Amino acid sequence: MSTSPETKAAKQGFGRYAVALIPLVVFAGIAATAAKMLYDQDVHGKDISEIPSALLGTKAPALNLPRLEGSNLPALTDSAIKGKLTLVNVFASWCIPCREEHPILTELAKDSRLKVVAINYKDKNDNAVRFLGELGNPFSAIGVDPKGQAAIDWGVYGIPESYLVAPDGTILYKRVGPFDDISLKEGLLPAMAKALSKPAS
Repeated sequence: MSTSPETKAAKQGFGRYAVALIPLVVFAGIAATAAKMLYDQDVHGKDISEIPSALLGTKAPALNLPRLEGSNLPALTDSAIKGKLTLVNVFASWCIPCREEHPILTELAKDSRLKVVAINYKDKNDNAVRFLGELGNPFSAIGVDPKGQAAIDWGVYGIPESYLVAPDGTILYKRVGPFDDISLKEGLLPAMAKALSKPAS
């Protein structure tokens, strides 16, 4: 049974119409997601920088990063964080928000219950050492990640980022962006308190 020219033209016209709608549908989906995030932030007070991580509740990726030469600190390996509640911070000397959050990391490092370590991301060795010399060093170990492979393994969106890791190696909390008073009060500190209240397994 043959199809009339009018029917073919109608089908072709519908096909072009459907294809033309695809970008509109995609845009509508993005707009709806953004609207929900803003609604959650404004109405429910949610921090939209707290991006969920597929790694939360799972074992942290293996760490075997070389040391930052000139820092007089050990390399960042699994053994460097094993058995201790640890904050793994991803930073770089060229990252302005990293500079802004550095005083907070310095204060956190004074808490004897917490170990603060770092992944130095796509940085120049001398610049990273200079950064720490200028602002102080809150880290007990630093591993360099010049190509960003470790950051990919950890699911880094953009720096700074921080991960709270339990003594057994489970990722408990993730912060995207620099710490501030609100993210400490509503995010990291409650996560630390919860982790420290659990009996060691």
